[in-house]
Amino acid sequence: MRPPGLRFHLGLCAALALGAGALLAGCASTKGNEAEVGGLAPYRVNGRRYVPLRDWQGYREEGIASWYGSRHHGRPTASGERFDADRGFTAAHKTLPFNVCAAVENLRTGRRVVVRINDRGPFAKGRLIDLSRTAAAEIGLVRAGVARVRVEALGAANTRGKCPAG
Repeated sequence: MRPPGLRFHLGLCAALALGAGALLAGCASTKGNEAEVGGLAPYRVNGRRYVPLRDWQGYREEGIASWYGSRHHGRPTASGERFDADRGFTAAHKTLPFNVCAAVENLRTGRRVVVRINDRGPFAKGRLIDLSRTAAAEIGLVRAGVARVRVEALGAANTRGKCPAG
């Protein structure tokens, strides 16, 4: 019996590559549900340079949150989508990429909300995150206007812009 020739080995390699490709495609299909994160280019506001985080997984920080609403309603955000002050669970952050979902916890009340980053800001001194009015109401922030919060990155939104429950 003759040993297998080159044609056999090439065929075997092709079959293995196709099988591995199908296997990898099946594994990667869950990643296909995530929206692409964006807004990674450095930018300047009021003479200060900001560099968005490329390694945002595991991000966690405490600081002051505020909310923004009717004055910005309907205007384009830094990501290009229209701001919805009344129905969107969205937020502005200086360095988290667009489409990253973050849990925001009001440290006084213990209430949490999950928001999707779609804008840049806040640029008021000492502020960490600006929430949509809806998100701010969810954690009891509207009346006070500001609150001490913990912000924690959870993952990327899905392709429909929805965040996982956190």
